[in-house]
Amino acid sequence: MMKKILGIGNALVDVMTIINDDNILDKFALPKGSMQLVDKEKSEMIKTETLSFNRTMASGGSAANTIHGLAMLGLKTGFIGSIGKDELGDFFENDMKYAGINTMLRRRNSVTGTAIAIISPDSERTFATHLGAAVELEADDLNSGYFNGYDILYLEGYLIFNKPLVEAACRIAKDKNMKIALDLASYNVVDARLADFKEIVDKYVDIVFANEEEARSFTGLEPEEALNFISQICEVAIIKVGGEGSWIKKGDEIIKIGTAKVNLKDTTGAGDLYASGFLYGYARNENLEICGEYGSILAGHVIEIVGARMDESRFSLIRSAIESR
Repeated sequence: MMKKILGIGNALVDVMTIINDDNILDKFALPKGSMQLVDKEKSEMIKTETLSFNRTMASGGSAANTIHGLAMLGLKTGFIGSIGKDELGDFFENDMKYAGINTMLRRRNSVTGTAIAIISPDSERTFATHLGAAVELEADDLNSGYFNGYDILYLEGYLIFNKPLVEAACRIAKDKNMKIALDLASYNVVDARLADFKEIVDKYVDIVFANEEEARSFTGLEPEEALNFISQICEVAIIKVGGEGSWIKKGDEIIKIGTAKVNLKDTTGAGDLYASGFLYGYARNENLEICGEYGSILAGHVIEIVGARMDESRFSLIRSAIESR
């Protein structure tokens, strides 16, 4: 019996913007490779300044990307978020529903949040995010009925800025005997809310996803030692080390997962889609090595395109690769 997965996260529309050099990052004081929160005015200024560059739009947000990937693989999924009563809100909702996701979206008077993903010539991406309506999701919005029928709760680390929301979601999930998976989101978010992250992981979380920078911020340790540290406070620890692959640890079991050779175009969504692949395997009760391999397959495919949303033809290739294992 395949498990069903419910995600909660910031409902955003990604504006993927490919730049010629990094001057725009300097101009707006955006540290390369980071996720920076910006106000509405700065968001509009960056959009105006980058009008001449190649841009595409897709529904986004970290957890939404992961849930979208899972839905495209055929898993039963749900997503809880908050959007504006505007065209971008309609765009987000329709994009998610088209993938077969059960959407539980609150509509606000604020504008729908946007994440301007600025892609440098070396494929590194930097996010200037205006959360807008996304950040207005509150603990009181979480109807416990939303969680009925789901086996796994997936949370993005960006939600830690609203700790009561995270705690409420985790309590409902635990009351319903759900497993809880958390992605640490971004090293600067971990730096800003380290004590809160440690408390949430220690009390509630079963599966932790982190890249090496996030793991270092969380533990103060390099990847291998960080893996050992995190695995002691949760059931499964996963640390992604870019082109070197990933490490997975559960109890005394340690697994190294490699990466396939790919044509790197844009790293946006690599971590989100790795989580899709891993959780897809986990939902099918595969062993951890297979889960990690699925994660690697999805991450490898998404970095060959611009943005975090792959089309049906690419997912068809992914499903074939998974089924042939």
